[in-house]
Amino acid sequence: MDGLVAQCSARLLQQEREIKALTAEIDRLKNCGCLEASPSLEQLREENLKLKYRLNILRRSLQEERRKPTKNMININSRLQEVFGCAIRAAYPDLENPPLIVTPSQQPKFGDYQCNSAMGISQMLKAKEQKVSPREIAENITKHLPNNKYIDKVEIAGPGFINVHLRKDFVSEQLTSLLVNGVQLPVLGDKEKVIVDFSSPNIAKEMHVGHLRSTIIGESMSRLFEFAGYDVLRLNHVGDWGTQFGMLIAHLQDKFPDYLTVSPPIGDLQAFYKESKKRFDADEEFKKRAYQCVVLLQSKNPDIMKAWNLICDVSREEFKKIYDALDITLIERGESFYQDRMKDIVKEFEDKGFVQVDDGRKIVFVPGCSVPLTIVKSDGGYTYDTSDLAAIKQRLFEEKANKIIYVVDNGQAIHFQTIFAAAQMIGWYDPKVTLVTHVGFGVVLGE
Repeated sequence: MDGLVAQCSARLLQQEREIKALTAEIDRLKNCGCLEASPSLEQLREENLKLKYRLNILRRSLQEERRKPTKNMININSRLQEVFGCAIRAAYPDLENPPLIVTPSQQPKFGDYQCNSAMGISQMLKAKEQKVSPREIAENITKHLPNNKYIDKVEIAGPGFINVHLRKDFVSEQLTSLLVNGVQLPVLGDKEKVIVDFSSPNIAKEMHVGHLRSTIIGESMSRLFEFAGYDVLRLNHVGDWGTQFGMLIAHLQDKFPDYLTVSPPIGDLQAFYKESKKRFDADEEFKKRAYQCVVLLQSKNPDIMKAWNLICDVSREEFKKIYDALDITLIERGESFYQDRMKDIVKEFEDKGFVQVDDGRKIVFVPGCSVPLTIVKSDGGYTYDTSDLAAIKQRLFEEKANKIIYVVDNGQAIHFQTIFAAAQMIGWYDPKVTLVTHVGFGVVLGE
């Protein structure tokens, strides 16, 4: 409703400017002896009348809507901005985008709020060669204040500050509502969808304290968004794919050859990982088998997939202990979730002409970013860059998120800047419409 009123008011203002310009042009023509009426002017006047009628209906509907009892708190600053916005437009209809500055008062003796628009309007008028003091402008604004239930009185101070004193009955009503209903945020309007990507530990490794920080910050943000009325999707982008899984699966096959029928008793996955890494670094034959397992994993071989799921499940149980202690529920969508989308991502960048080949790698240079993205390795495999591009596209197009927030340490800041810039470059989202941002925190160093 507020948006419709604002749109109508803006259109009305623009039309009134056009009518004034056309009227001036007709007067000029009359003086020259050309007395023909302008069809454009008549058409504008007719549409102008319709707009005024519609605007009045919308304003009445808005007032009626606001009179209805509600548990939600109101944003007093926003309401005062509407009141002073109306007054400024009425006082200075010829000014385009006059400044609207309403802020809480810094000192109680000067009232509750201040409107500090007069100085800016004075500068705008001066540019039009109209010398009017800010104090005169402040007086003119106060004369045009519409009737409202918020303001008790206004006072002009100094060079043109308008001090605003709120009505006691209005303040009492807001405090009573707060005491009875508790904190209830103002209504948001459309219920927007927010995706918060946080925690994101690596399978087969212990959760690092950095992952713990991401978990706590991400969950806190998610709860705040939910409290504000957003539709929140918590995603856990775990590291559950890649070369290290070939190494782990090959070690599992050797250590627990009957893993397909008997669940292997892997008690300490961290120790299991270290054992497999030691073999991978020292034994060439084992390394070859590990790479074969990676190929079989990528081709979704059933036996290899069973081993992969067993390893992931052991990790999940360990992570779950921490999530349960913190009362956190996440939806897991690891790198594996996006594997089937990666081929199409590479093709899309190739079709748009963004891909260059460098030593067998397929890379993408993004304007303004110092490091290119590697979307295909020289061995044909995909990278973190590819999976993060696939993830952001899925979240934008399939989840239709209005806001996407990545809660990851500052060590990944440049990586995310490049991913976001690439997504904009290829046309997946407009940053003026969709918020995609990285919420970073300090990198934890040392043991």
